[in-house]
Amino acid sequence: MIEIMSPAKVARGGETGALVAHILQTVKDRSEVGTNLLDIDRWAKEMIVDAGAESCYVDYAPPFGRGPFGHFICTSVNDAVLHGLPHDQDLADGDLLSIDLAISLDGVVADSAISFVVGDTAAPDDLAMIEATERALDAGIAAARPGARIGDLSHAIGAVLHDAGYSINTHFGGHGVGSTMHQAPSIVNDGRPGRGYTLKPGLLLALEPWIMADTDELVTDPDGWTLRSATGCRTAHSEHTIAITDDGAEVLTLRTPGRT
Repeated sequence: MIEIMSPAKVARGGETGALVAHILQTVKDRSEVGTNLLDIDRWAKEMIVDAGAESCYVDYAPPFGRGPFGHFICTSVNDAVLHGLPHDQDLADGDLLSIDLAISLDGVVADSAISFVVGDTAAPDDLAMIEATERALDAGIAAARPGARIGDLSHAIGAVLHDAGYSINTHFGGHGVGSTMHQAPSIVNDGRPGRGYTLKPGLLLALEPWIMADTDELVTDPDGWTLRSATGCRTAHSEHTIAITDDGAEVLTLRTPGRT
């Protein structure tokens, strides 16, 4: 299903996106050496419930996971890159943490992810990898406008990642959002321009470039959810929800840095 939202629902999507951004920024600011992944999940749950929103993850049970997911946020550490199931693990100095959050507020979903290094010891290669996903995300957003094709966004994202020297896995990528979390169209992180669905005002899309340092192959943890690099290398993931407007794209999940 491809859902074109009314202006009123796009505005509600902006409220959802602001809440997602606030929660992500808050848990990032609070995550430090010694923080347990289950604490991050608890913080997310508390903020979602307090806001009167609903988790898109707790009851989520797609064919590729061992569902239901049962938690409120994805926490992927170091070689884990997607769908990280929170568990009893304390963060260490230098850990590369990716957190991914999707919630529904007043019937409209927003989805976003960030990656960052915990503590004071950040490997230059980790920072470069995070920055590459952020630049790729910016490129995908810049390509999003009415009349553009999904392939234009995929190509823009992939060009940045390839230029930075990374290989790309296309099994998981961006997607439409709206009244539910995962909708058509699919937006892989590499592709050919001029192909695919034509973007229209009112379309909400989650763009999410993610990479692994030296491979494009994934393995799944015994938990049935957490996806890791097949070689054990580090990974990074960035994501925003955008709304296609008459003038281009509006980012609904922009974060404001600073402790909250």
